Amino acid sequence: MADDKKQPIVIKKIVKGGGHHGGAWKVAYADFVTAMMAFFLLLWLLGISDEAMRGGISDMFRNPSPLIGPGGASTSMIKLGGTKEIPHGEGEKLSKQSEIEKKEDVISDDAENKDETEKEKIVLDQLLIKLKETIERSEMLSDFKDQMLLEVTPEGLRIQIIDKDKRPMFASGSEKLKPYTRVILQEVAKTIAKHTKNKISITGHTDVSGFGKGIIEYETVDGEVLRKQYSNWELSSDRANAARRALVKGGLPENQIGRVVGLASTVLFDKKNSYNSVNRRISIIVMNNDTVKKIADYEGKIIPGVNKKR
Repeated sequence: MADDKKQPIVIKKIVKGGGHHGGAWKVAYADFVTAMMAFFLLLWLLGISDEAMRGGISDMFRNPSPLIGPGGASTSMIKLGGTKEIPHGEGEKLSKQSEIEKKEDVISDDAENKDETEKEKIVLDQLLIKLKETIERSEMLSDFKDQMLLEVTPEGLRIQIIDKDKRPMFASGSEKLKPYTRVILQEVAKTIAKHTKNKISITGHTDVSGFGKGIIEYETVDGEVLRKQYSNWELSSDRANAARRALVKGGLPENQIGRVVGLASTVLFDKKNSYNSVNRRISIIVMNNDTVKKIADYEGKIIPGVNKKR
């Protein structure tokens, strides 16, 4: 009955041996190494480049197409040490060389102007410190330090001497300086003259209070009493000139004064309260060279048909 017995079923499983799982990991590892190398190369380039070069690299990545124009891809290698662009032809060589020379001239001029601007800013910052020291040391000036506002502005170092209700800088409705105002201006003049030769701008300001009928009386040398129209325009101009005379008497060279202006109440210190005493003030600006140049360019410009030789 051996035929009635079931034959055993044998299943053979073939297992492939070996410690490797294919070559895909090698590709991934190679990509990782390449990326790390590119990353460290980028760090190295950033470390040795200046701000202008980094800006160029940034523009190249933001706008890689050479068809877009300025700011697009360059045909040259990155300049790491003054290397020149690689031309693709004789005509292009001359054109690119001309462009390089123009750019180098512009960069040189910008650097020179920047250096002069930085030097001038340092001088004005130092003058600001000296003025603060002078105010603190002087018993007379220290009493008025809350009426002296000092700050460096885009035009230069500005010194504002403002009125207070019970401590005005001028006699009411007059350009006559108070004795302490004269001392303040003379001390300021000494400090400015000692530390800089920059031109000075003096501006007179008033509040909106006007004169009764807008008329004043004055006496001539012969004793004749005359009347004339008078407003905040005349008053602010007269006060600016009175400040100029006090500064010159304090030691400021006459030729260092570049401009004297009266603006009446057109530029208020306190715009919310046009009658506030702080609006009555003298503003002295130690002008930087850029401001002096702008004044010369715009205020001294000859207008055809208007400024004619006579």
